[in-house]
Amino acid sequence: MSASIDYNKYEAVIGLEVHAQLLTQSKLFSSDSAAFGGLPNTHISPVTLGHPGTLPFLNKKAVELAIRLGFACHCEIARENFFARKNYFYPDLPKGYQISQHTAPICIGGHVPVFVDSKDGKGRNIRLNRIHLEEDAGKSMHDQDPDNTQVDYNRAGVPLVEIVTEPDLHNSDEAYAYLTELRRLVRWLDVCDGNMEEGSMRCDANISIRLKGDTSLGTKVEVKNMNSIRNVKRAIESEIKRQITLVENGERVVQETRSFDASNGSSFPLRSKEEANDYRYFPEPDLAPFNLSDEFLNKIRKDLPELPEEMITRYTQQLGLPEYDARVICDDKATATYFEALIAATPHHKAAANWMLGPVKSWLNGQNADMEKFPLSPASLASLIALIADGKVNFSIASSRILPAMIEEPGKEPAAIAAALNLVQDTDAGNILPVIEEVLAKFPGKVAEFKAGKKGLIGLFVGEVMKLSAGKADPKLTNELLMKRLNS
Repeated sequence: MSASIDYNKYEAVIGLEVHAQLLTQSKLFSSDSAAFGGLPNTHISPVTLGHPGTLPFLNKKAVELAIRLGFACHCEIARENFFARKNYFYPDLPKGYQISQHTAPICIGGHVPVFVDSKDGKGRNIRLNRIHLEEDAGKSMHDQDPDNTQVDYNRAGVPLVEIVTEPDLHNSDEAYAYLTELRRLVRWLDVCDGNMEEGSMRCDANISIRLKGDTSLGTKVEVKNMNSIRNVKRAIESEIKRQITLVENGERVVQETRSFDASNGSSFPLRSKEEANDYRYFPEPDLAPFNLSDEFLNKIRKDLPELPEEMITRYTQQLGLPEYDARVICDDKATATYFEALIAATPHHKAAANWMLGPVKSWLNGQNADMEKFPLSPASLASLIALIADGKVNFSIASSRILPAMIEEPGKEPAAIAAALNLVQDTDAGNILPVIEEVLAKFPGKVAEFKAGKKGLIGLFVGEVMKLSAGKADPKLTNELLMKRLNS
């Protein structure tokens, strides 16, 4: 029956909730290790487990990281803060409640700019409702014992920020772009490693549908347990289709929480969800409220790195790079940091970008490596770019012969490699002219065609000269000498 459904007459309304684990060494309210892994229940203490008589104490670094992200997302920072107890029972919640800022977030409002492929190429801002601090729960494991659920409390108490959007997204492509940008941002700021596979960045999607042009909101379904950005995209597409099919078949969308099964691309219900859960929030009595001073906030703001969008603007406006080049370079912080050092070592900025997007990226892809693994220093690559700019070698020879040799021996100068391999271009007209004469004698018919107006043949002649000279003839000088000879 779904084959006859017009899915295009509906639009989705999507809000995302992202939990990001903060890059602190210890937990949010104890000195227990926050490191991923470790044997089960080894990163715990009486404080993490909420034993009687124990008291939590706030991790200042976690507060700094939350504010750092808030500034980068253009949020308003709340000066007066407190934590509350969110009361609910779950086996992996050792205290029987979670300490959270849900009722009074440290970061209010803000937005994240996203760029989705479109005809005009323009991006738009996805509004944020809040960013707040809270502690993580433990982990229930249902597949270790055939008869019992086992619980690992290592993750309990690990500091998180929850980043909650407004219902501003309308399709899976926008959600994919938002999560990609958010992951880049938390990594750029050293707030979170963004590793969804290890659970240090987790996303829940709240999805409803409505007819296009309608302004009312439909019944919301929350989808959980998506361990990659690609799977978030797949889950949203599946849920939108499921809801439209239900409505078109005269059935009702039920408000519930569903889990996504990546193996078959579908979701299944976990539990029904009422409009509001009674978590009986009340201020955490064991933690004093805390205030943020101007001095504290100004220091965090001052220590912020240049953000990707700011860097892209600088590259396009000051260096004259195409926006595509600038965006690819700023895809990750390591690449942008390397490029910053490279353009400090060479005035040939477009050539530097071409090397980053061409030979360097090709080598990294071939090695399945990140930028941190590239063996050449920015100064070494700048020396190779200078060799081309000085007319000593051409780009083809530099990328195919000299770069691999430099990677084999990272400390060796490109000029020395070019000389040792007999690759230095010949800029002596006296050596190039005899080769030109030999080429023109070989193609008398083509010479006649050129003189008759077929000027595009100059490329053929240059290519033949390069072949006969084993690639050593200076292409620019060769072109000039050929034009002079053919037009004489």
